[in-house]
Amino acid sequence: MCQVGEDYGDPAPEGPPPLRPGRELKCVKCTEGLPVVVIRAGDAFCRDCFRAFYIHKFRAVLGKNRLIFPGEKVLLAWSGGPSSSSMVWQVLEGLSRDSAKRLRFVPGVVYVDEGAACGQSREDRAKTLSDVKLILQTLGFPWHVVTLEEVFALPPSVLRCPAQKPVGTVGTYKVAVDSFLQQQHTLGAEGVGGSPSSAQGEAQPSQPCTQDHRDLAGPPLAAQTEALSRLFDSVKTLTAKEELLQTLRTHLILHVARTHGYSKVMTGDSCTRLAIKLMTSLALGRGAFLAWDTGFSDERHGDVVVVRPMREHTLKEVAFYNRLFAVPSVFTPAIDTKAPEKASIHRLMEGFLLRLQAQFPSTVSTVYRTSEKLVKAPRDGCAAGPRCLLCMCSLDVDTADSATAFGAQTQDFSQRQPSTPLAGAPTVPCRAAEVGRALNCCQGTRPCRSPPWTPCHLTSWPRPDSAAKGPRQRSRSICWRTVTMRRTPAGAEPGAPQSRRARMGRQPVIV
Repeated sequence: MCQVGEDYGDPAPEGPPPLRPGRELKCVKCTEGLPVVVIRAGDAFCRDCFRAFYIHKFRAVLGKNRLIFPGEKVLLAWSGGPSSSSMVWQVLEGLSRDSAKRLRFVPGVVYVDEGAACGQSREDRAKTLSDVKLILQTLGFPWHVVTLEEVFALPPSVLRCPAQKPVGTVGTYKVAVDSFLQQQHTLGAEGVGGSPSSAQGEAQPSQPCTQDHRDLAGPPLAAQTEALSRLFDSVKTLTAKEELLQTLRTHLILHVARTHGYSKVMTGDSCTRLAIKLMTSLALGRGAFLAWDTGFSDERHGDVVVVRPMREHTLKEVAFYNRLFAVPSVFTPAIDTKAPEKASIHRLMEGFLLRLQAQFPSTVSTVYRTSEKLVKAPRDGCAAGPRCLLCMCSLDVDTADSATAFGAQTQDFSQRQPSTPLAGAPTVPCRAAEVGRALNCCQGTRPCRSPPWTPCHLTSWPRPDSAAKGPRQRSRSICWRTVTMRRTPAGAEPGAPQSRRARMGRQPVIV
């Protein structure tokens, strides 16, 4: 397997490859413009072609899956980073009148302030919130700003999975599109809106904006901030802190979506981030839920579906697009900022994949394509069974399958029926009468119901032929156990001494 740091011959030349004599590098799309971006080796794009290529990727992911219906309210989870900022910008351009194929859903933006978990001071958090507010006001979408401390005020209903709505098919999607276009045409004929896009954008009341200002009524209480700080300080490892932060953030975003009537939540997970998440989830033992953690849609929460429309874009493409088209973003320190590489499993896996990607450019795409092949097909009985209170995934508690770890731990060995004697086997006392009375086993008066080579118990007893030598000890092993037993031939007296070969036997037992 390829590893980082291995010597595979001559080092790769730094910088772009030299041009061939008499040939000038052109855009691979239009073959006319001068390229400004080189995504991969040989894939050079000019400014306009790169913009069309980037937008087509975003629209193709949404159009291929057809999960977002016209007129549906969608909540955009914006963290201020490059990927989520680019996602919000794509939705903003898709809803504009100049767009060729306008998006038909109703968006909203949510921002979660995680400064308390990351150790920021109140002054830094206030400055970050002011920058966030300036950007959100320029979008024109309903927006919600919540703090991570509000997880202590969430109702207990967030830990219960509501009834999942049936996923629409292609036929229902076409019916919804036709109904939406007919409704917009009717509104335009009545004079409410001049076009479908204007009716879609102007028909929304200003009530969500008043709700957003209510969310920003004031900073969180000091007691809640202190309680959140104690919670994260009690977690010892950075890996557990990142998983806890992700869980709390997800519950808070889903609560905002349910409160304000959003049925879909968009996240800005890029292709590179999903590849890192896949490898990290494997290392954390979440291999059974990779299809939900890295797929396009995540329906584990029931009434709210999480979608990832940026899963086809790499971090390199996102960085170039934001740079060329001045996409605004806000830098906020994360919980793993300035942490060493081996501080957590997330940081270690991220460094490994990025270094491997630098030498082998197909690493991220290969891992990402592997995640696309995962199918959400739980075993029978797991979908309706108990769920985890943290990630809301079905628990793997198949008690009927003894091959699983849970089945092996919960299987009751005491309820097993004793082995039946072999057909035609002689039923003789297992040992002498005086030994049987001392050990309270068969008492030497009734025949043993076990087969001749099966002892009635696994404890050691004194040897009847030479008691001075002491009790014979038994030895243990994983699969086989050597025990001392007596096999009295038919017709011999129970107390008669036997040879060593007749007294020793080797029997398989379950440990």
